[in-house]
Amino acid sequence: MPKYVVRFGTMRSLGVMSARGGDRHGRGTEVVARTNRGMEVGEVLCEASEQAISNLKNPTHGQILRAMTSEDLNEASHIRAQEADEFTTCKRMVAELGLQMELVDMEHLFGGERIVIYYLAEDRIDFRDLVKQLAAEFQTRIEMRQIGVRDEAKLLADYGDCGKPVCCNTHLDDMPPVSMKMAKMQKATLDPTKISGRCGRLKCCLRYEYDTYNEMRKELPPVGADIITGNGRARILGHEILAQQLLIETEDRRRMLIDATEVLTVLTKEKQK
Repeated sequence: MPKYVVRFGTMRSLGVMSARGGDRHGRGTEVVARTNRGMEVGEVLCEASEQAISNLKNPTHGQILRAMTSEDLNEASHIRAQEADEFTTCKRMVAELGLQMELVDMEHLFGGERIVIYYLAEDRIDFRDLVKQLAAEFQTRIEMRQIGVRDEAKLLADYGDCGKPVCCNTHLDDMPPVSMKMAKMQKATLDPTKISGRCGRLKCCLRYEYDTYNEMRKELPPVGADIITGNGRARILGHEILAQQLLIETEDRRRMLIDATEVLTVLTKEKQK
């Protein structure tokens, strides 16, 4: 039975799904699948080979029921149109109940098993009355899901500063942790307005090359180390990691860039920061 990696849901989750019988699906095929949440619309990304599965972190599992038909496409379009009215209704009820929460998005599952409401809130919210009212109004299960600002960007953001669609809303399933240390190592500007994404947090792309920079830095003598070159003794002040060059200060106070290959001996080593 063939299996495929399928992307589904508003949060663009990834799952390993088995196909019925001998059904085959190509990349980009829109399908109706059954997940642990219910019946949903998904997109086939690739066959679920061992290599593909090894790159997934805790994927969900399910079954592809069929490739979407014209009737399914019409139904999905109808549901999307419904969501706008449902969102307005939910927003009105939140205001009437005086709840201190900000609605971000709403997801009505294709099979109608549930409606998922994504919201932001600073404090814990007692939304039991809201859920009762919404369940009575829409006659389905209501799931409230509190999210953070990075998830909000994943749901609503369009393009990043690079001019391309934001990573969190395209190829990223899990958003990796990003630190200022990564920006410093890559000598990115430390201006927050230039290294922050649409969510206001550090850009995810600062994480992509960090491991490569870290490995390449290990090949260089650490900053602060005393070295011997063909021109005498010097101290390392900084690194140009990608170029594999060192900024050094000689004994006569001259500063210059040299290739790492020019280092003959490392006299003292100081811990990398």
